[in-house]
Amino acid sequence: MSEAAPINLSSAFQKTEATPRKRLPPFSLRLTPEERAYLKQKAGRMPLGAYIKAKAFADGSPVKRRAVGLEVVDKDALAKALALLGRSHFSSNLNQLAKAANIGTLPVSPEVEQELLATCTHVKEIKVLLIRAVGLKDGAT
Repeated sequence: MSEAAPINLSSAFQKTEATPRKRLPPFSLRLTPEERAYLKQKAGRMPLGAYIKAKAFADGSPVKRRAVGLEVVDKDALAKALALLGRSHFSSNLNQLAKAANIGTLPVSPEVEQELLATCTHVKEIKVLLIRAVGLKDGAT
């Protein structure tokens, strides 16, 4: 069996990693046990930090709320992406490929190269479907 030249899959995937957003350091406030108990009682079921923030900006200043999760905008796209993932066995196949590559027993024939490139295309399709499903713009993470 002739050994094919090593393939470069780096071009098969586009780097889509966004630069991480830097968070501001938290603001700390020291309270006596009595003050904390009073604020907790006044906050009721609201988290204490949210209650204090709401009271601090009660004059009508805008308070930007952080989204707790991503809303599913396109359920069909999400269903298609999950179906592709479900029947792909990506995790176990990638684990087997990585193990074979690490011990030097991964034969890379033209057929294997084509299969790997086809798999990269499928991963890109799944990415696009997931981005569409949660309503993000292409390239946003």
